[in-house]
Amino acid sequence: MLTEERREQFKTDVAGMKLKTDQSAGDGRSRILGVVLMVVGVAGGFVSYVNSLSQDDLRNVGSFQVLATAFVALTVLGAALYLAGAVARVLRLWLLRQLLEGQSQVDQITAALENRQI
Repeated sequence: MLTEERREQFKTDVAGMKLKTDQSAGDGRSRILGVVLMVVGVAGGFVSYVNSLSQDDLRNVGSFQVLATAFVALTVLGAALYLAGAVARVLRLWLLRQLLEGQSQVDQITAALENRQI
């Protein structure tokens, strides 16, 4: 129950400060581009594999292996872009939470010092 109360308090504080908590345009584009690159990489690797099965010359098979390796690299690049966008969003919310908690601690310390001086 305490976690739900903290979550609701966080949402209320963010809404009160009129801050944007949604993802930035760059993060959204990088996640979409990452998904597209992963799909293209996997499909291209599979097509390269299927085409290499019909080849008899080892030089042609080697060429398809190089192409398949390039598609694997494309898939890894897409996964990295997607992960970077997802982590950026989580870190943005974490930083916002840290800032709000820090501000509330400063407010508590200020109130305690003001009460002590009176």
